[in-house]
Amino acid sequence: MSLKLRLAALWMPEGTMRKMLEKVDEATTAALDDLVRRCGGRSPIPASGDGRAVRTMEESMAAMASGHNTRVKALVDAVGKARAVELGRQALYPVGVMLGREAKKELSVGDGPQELELAARVLYRALGIHFGLEMRNGGTMLMRVDRCALSHHYSREACLVLSAVDEGVVAGLSPGYSMLFEQRMTGGSDVCVACIKEGRK
Repeated sequence: MSLKLRLAALWMPEGTMRKMLEKVDEATTAALDDLVRRCGGRSPIPASGDGRAVRTMEESMAAMASGHNTRVKALVDAVGKARAVELGRQALYPVGVMLGREAKKELSVGDGPQELELAARVLYRALGIHFGLEMRNGGTMLMRVDRCALSHHYSREACLVLSAVDEGVVAGLSPGYSMLFEQRMTGGSDVCVACIKEGRK
Protein backbone atom coordinates (compact mmCIF):
# COMPACT_ATOMS: atom_id res chain seq x y z
CA MET A 1 0.00 0.00 0.00
CA SER A 2 1.38 3.38 -0.99
CA LEU A 3 2.46 5.94 1.59
CA LYS A 4 0.50 8.58 -0.33
CA LEU A 5 -2.74 6.65 0.14
CA ARG A 6 -2.05 5.97 3.82
CA LEU A 7 -1.38 9.66 4.51
CA ALA A 8 -4.46 10.81 2.55
CA ALA A 9 -6.62 8.36 4.52
CA LEU A 10 -5.34 9.81 7.80
CA TRP A 11 -5.61 13.51 6.94
CA MET A 12 -6.24 15.76 3.98
CA PRO A 13 -6.16 19.58 3.86
CA GLU A 14 -9.49 21.28 3.20
CA GLY A 15 -7.98 22.93 0.11
CA THR A 16 -7.29 19.51 -1.40
CA MET A 17 -10.79 18.28 -0.55
CA ARG A 18 -12.24 21.43 -2.10
CA LYS A 19 -10.34 20.76 -5.33
CA MET A 20 -11.64 17.18 -5.37
CA LEU A 21 -15.20 18.43 -4.92
CA GLU A 22 -14.75 21.01 -7.67
CA LYS A 23 -13.44 18.33 -10.04
CA VAL A 24 -16.47 16.12 -9.35
CA ASP A 25 -18.80 19.12 -9.77
CA GLU A 26 -17.27 20.21 -13.08
CA ALA A 27 -17.18 16.73 -14.63
CA THR A 28 -20.71 15.71 -13.61
CA THR A 29 -22.25 19.07 -14.47
CA ALA A 30 -20.65 19.08 -17.93
CA ALA A 31 -21.93 15.55 -18.63
CA LEU A 32 -25.47 16.45 -17.52
CA ASP A 33 -25.48 19.69 -19.53
CA ASP A 34 -24.41 17.78 -22.64
CA LEU A 35 -27.08 15.14 -22.08
CA VAL A 36 -29.84 17.71 -21.53
CA ARG A 37 -28.87 19.47 -24.77
CA ARG A 38 -28.77 16.20 -26.74
CA CYS A 39 -32.23 15.29 -25.45
CA GLY A 40 -33.66 18.64 -26.52
CA GLY A 41 -34.16 19.88 -22.98
CA ARG A 42 -34.03 23.50 -21.90
CA SER A 43 -30.47 24.27 -20.89
CA PRO A 44 -30.06 27.90 -19.77
CA ILE A 45 -28.89 26.45 -16.45
CA PRO A 46 -26.54 28.46 -14.21
CA ALA A 47 -23.31 26.94 -12.94
CA SER A 48 -23.56 25.18 -9.58
CA GLY A 49 -22.16 28.13 -7.68
CA ASP A 50 -24.66 30.42 -9.39
CA GLY A 51 -22.03 33.17 -9.58
CA ARG A 52 -21.74 33.47 -5.80
CA ALA A 53 -18.53 32.98 -3.85
CA VAL A 54 -19.11 29.77 -1.89
CA ARG A 55 -17.18 29.80 1.36
CA THR A 56 -17.72 26.48 3.08
CA MET A 57 -17.57 22.87 1.95
CA GLU A 58 -21.19 22.43 3.03
CA GLU A 59 -22.28 25.35 0.85
CA SER A 60 -20.25 23.96 -2.05
CA MET A 61 -21.92 20.56 -1.73
CA ALA A 62 -25.38 22.13 -1.48
CA ALA A 63 -24.71 24.25 -4.58
CA MET A 64 -23.47 21.23 -6.53
CA ALA A 65 -26.54 19.20 -5.54
CA SER A 66 -28.84 22.06 -6.50
CA GLY A 67 -27.22 22.24 -9.93
CA HIS A 68 -27.58 18.47 -10.35
CA ASN A 69 -31.25 18.59 -9.32
CA THR A 70 -31.98 21.34 -11.84
CA ARG A 71 -30.33 19.45 -14.67
CA VAL A 72 -31.95 16.11 -13.85
CA LYS A 73 -35.34 17.82 -13.69
CA ALA A 74 -34.70 19.36 -17.12
CA LEU A 75 -33.89 15.87 -18.39
CA VAL A 76 -37.05 14.42 -16.82
CA ASP A 77 -39.11 17.20 -18.43
CA ALA A 78 -37.56 16.37 -21.80
CA VAL A 79 -37.78 12.57 -21.89
CA GLY A 80 -39.78 11.39 -18.87
CA LYS A 81 -38.65 10.04 -15.51
CA ALA A 82 -37.67 6.45 -16.37
CA ARG A 83 -35.80 7.39 -19.54
CA ALA A 84 -34.08 10.31 -17.80
CA VAL A 85 -32.74 8.02 -15.08
CA GLU A 86 -31.63 5.44 -17.64
CA LEU A 87 -29.86 7.97 -19.89
CA GLY A 88 -28.45 9.88 -16.93
CA ARG A 89 -26.88 6.77 -15.43
CA GLN A 90 -25.42 5.78 -18.80
CA ALA A 91 -23.85 9.23 -19.17
CA LEU A 92 -22.57 9.53 -15.60
CA TYR A 93 -21.06 6.08 -15.10
CA PRO A 94 -18.09 6.76 -17.47
CA VAL A 95 -17.52 10.07 -15.68
CA GLY A 96 -17.15 8.09 -12.44
CA VAL A 97 -14.73 5.66 -14.08
CA MET A 98 -12.61 8.57 -15.29
CA LEU A 99 -12.59 10.19 -11.83
CA GLY A 100 -11.71 6.84 -10.25
CA ARG A 101 -8.80 6.29 -12.64
CA GLU A 102 -7.46 9.77 -11.95
CA ALA A 103 -7.66 9.18 -8.20
CA LYS A 104 -6.04 5.75 -8.56
CA LYS A 105 -3.07 7.33 -10.29
CA GLU A 106 -2.91 10.35 -7.97
CA LEU A 107 -3.06 8.28 -4.77
CA SER A 108 -1.11 5.28 -6.11
CA VAL A 109 -3.97 2.91 -5.32
CA GLY A 110 -3.30 -0.81 -5.72
CA ASP A 111 -5.89 -3.41 -6.67
CA GLY A 112 -6.72 -5.04 -3.33
CA PRO A 113 -9.94 -4.56 -1.33
CA GLN A 114 -8.14 -2.75 1.50
CA GLU A 115 -6.76 -0.13 -0.86
CA LEU A 116 -10.13 0.24 -2.56
CA GLU A 117 -11.75 0.89 0.83
CA LEU A 118 -9.14 3.47 1.86
CA ALA A 119 -9.32 5.29 -1.47
CA ALA A 120 -13.13 5.35 -1.32
CA ARG A 121 -12.94 6.85 2.19
CA VAL A 122 -10.60 9.59 0.95
CA LEU A 123 -12.89 10.52 -1.96
CA TYR A 124 -16.12 10.27 0.04
CA ARG A 125 -14.73 12.52 2.76
CA ALA A 126 -14.72 15.39 0.26
CA LEU A 127 -18.42 14.73 -0.41
CA GLY A 128 -19.48 14.57 3.23
CA ILE A 129 -20.18 10.83 3.07
CA HIS A 130 -19.41 8.29 5.81
CA PHE A 131 -19.73 4.54 5.35
CA GLY A 132 -18.98 1.18 6.92
CA LEU A 133 -17.83 -1.87 4.99
CA GLU A 134 -18.81 -5.45 5.80
CA MET A 135 -16.94 -8.34 4.23
CA ARG A 136 -19.10 -11.18 2.94
CA ASN A 137 -18.28 -14.63 1.56
CA GLY A 138 -16.85 -14.92 -1.93
CA GLY A 139 -15.06 -11.58 -1.93
CA THR A 140 -18.30 -9.59 -1.73
CA MET A 141 -18.46 -6.43 0.38
CA LEU A 142 -21.54 -4.63 1.64
CA MET A 143 -21.20 -0.86 1.99
CA ARG A 144 -23.61 0.95 4.30
CA VAL A 145 -23.66 4.74 4.07
CA ASP A 146 -24.99 6.12 7.35
CA ARG A 147 -24.24 9.77 6.68
CA CYS A 148 -24.45 11.61 3.36
CA ALA A 149 -24.47 15.40 3.14
CA LEU A 150 -25.83 15.22 -0.41
CA SER A 151 -28.89 13.14 0.59
CA HIS A 152 -30.34 16.23 2.31
CA HIS A 153 -30.35 18.07 -1.01
CA TYR A 154 -30.85 15.53 -3.80
CA SER A 155 -34.20 14.65 -5.32
CA ARG A 156 -34.85 10.91 -5.62
CA GLU A 157 -34.24 11.04 -9.39
CA ALA A 158 -31.01 13.02 -9.04
CA CYS A 159 -29.70 10.48 -6.53
CA LEU A 160 -30.58 7.58 -8.85
CA VAL A 161 -28.64 9.27 -11.66
CA LEU A 162 -25.66 10.54 -9.66
CA SER A 163 -25.11 7.26 -7.79
CA ALA A 164 -23.88 5.92 -11.15
CA VAL A 165 -20.84 8.17 -10.63
CA ASP A 166 -20.01 6.35 -7.38
CA GLU A 167 -20.40 3.00 -9.11
CA GLY A 168 -18.08 4.15 -11.89
CA VAL A 169 -15.50 5.46 -9.42
CA VAL A 170 -15.18 1.99 -7.86
CA ALA A 171 -14.55 0.47 -11.30
CA GLY A 172 -11.96 3.18 -12.00
CA LEU A 173 -10.20 2.73 -8.66
CA SER A 174 -10.12 -1.04 -8.87
CA PRO A 175 -11.02 -2.59 -12.26
CA GLY A 176 -11.46 -5.98 -10.60
CA TYR A 177 -14.53 -4.77 -8.65
CA SER A 178 -18.00 -3.45 -9.43
CA MET A 179 -20.52 -1.70 -7.20
CA LEU A 180 -24.29 -1.38 -7.38
CA PHE A 181 -26.55 0.54 -4.99
CA GLU A 182 -29.51 -1.45 -3.67
CA GLN A 183 -31.01 1.07 -1.20
CA ARG A 184 -30.86 4.86 -1.00
CA MET A 185 -31.73 7.38 1.70
CA THR A 186 -33.49 9.50 -0.92
CA GLY A 187 -35.77 6.51 -1.55
CA GLY A 188 -36.84 6.35 2.09
CA SER A 189 -34.19 4.02 3.58
CA ASP A 190 -32.37 4.87 6.81
CA VAL A 191 -29.05 4.11 5.09
CA CYS A 192 -27.75 3.69 1.57
CA VAL A 193 -26.62 0.14 0.82
CA ALA A 194 -24.36 -0.92 -2.04
CA CYS A 195 -22.97 -4.30 -2.94
CA ILE A 196 -19.33 -4.44 -4.11
CA LYS A 197 -18.33 -7.59 -5.95
CA GLU A 198 -15.26 -8.94 -7.66
CA GLY A 199 -15.63 -8.83 -11.43
CA ARG A 200 -17.05 -6.25 -13.81
CA LYS A 201 -20.73 -5.25 -14.01
